[in-house]
Amino acid sequence: MLEVRPGDSVQKRLYVYNRSVLTPERYAELCEIERDWVVPLAAEHEERAPRFGFRIELIDALHDLLGKEQANPSGDERFLAEEATLDQFKTVVTEFAVDGLVESQSHIGILRRLPSKARMAVLRVLIDEFGCGNDDMEHSRLYRDLVTELGMPADLQHYVDRAGDASFAYVNLFHWLADRAPAPEYFLGAYAYFEASVLYAFKPFAAAAKRLGISNDRYYTEHLYIDSFHSKQMQTAIRALGEHREVDLAKVWTGVTLTSAVIAEATEAAVGRARKVPA
Repeated sequence: MLEVRPGDSVQKRLYVYNRSVLTPERYAELCEIERDWVVPLAAEHEERAPRFGFRIELIDALHDLLGKEQANPSGDERFLAEEATLDQFKTVVTEFAVDGLVESQSHIGILRRLPSKARMAVLRVLIDEFGCGNDDMEHSRLYRDLVTELGMPADLQHYVDRAGDASFAYVNLFHWLADRAPAPEYFLGAYAYFEASVLYAFKPFAAAAKRLGISNDRYYTEHLYIDSFHSKQMQTAIRALGEHREVDLAKVWTGVTLTSAVIAEATEAAVGRARKVPA
């Protein structure tokens, strides 16, 4: 059971609250943290969102964004793939364990907010994330296998005590998108971006694991082929929502750009920590 401790940062408190049964007072604090952080941040992104006339225009813009990101890998990605030592790689694994060890649990709340066809498209993705009921293939289990091989504990609290705010924010964002964002469009845009971007974003992690001789790399390699199906399912979910009611495309795009920015910050912070570890 995770606990809030004196001196915990706002993002760490929010992470713990998102995984807790809350008193009314703590739920009020959770909502206050989100009002001060993600609500105005989402509003900024939505203000800058293009006013798409048709869904296909948004999908084209998403493909354009993904293409530009894939064609321009960051220095952090190159460092991870080509240079990071085992200890430096372990630092990155430590940072993202607050997500990997609880993979997709932050997404479940969206299901009750979607009409049937859109819900089923999202559920098809989540079924894979949870290993199709196979304990050995659940993505959080794959991450446990990874940290175990690296000689690190599989206890979530260990990583909660060590992660930086950007890593917490990455997970906290999806809790807000799924449960408390004012419209499901934000989540659908975020997840459509995420499932497509993982197809290139995880390549440096997979390359590093292979280069360093890590055998339990399936957490990364699994995403490199299955998420092609997932990205199509998320576009199906957006289309299915449009069959039920008019879709606010600006909110979908807000989910896209907001998630891209938060993930980039988390990656930069994690690799930044790794670079400080002596080679």
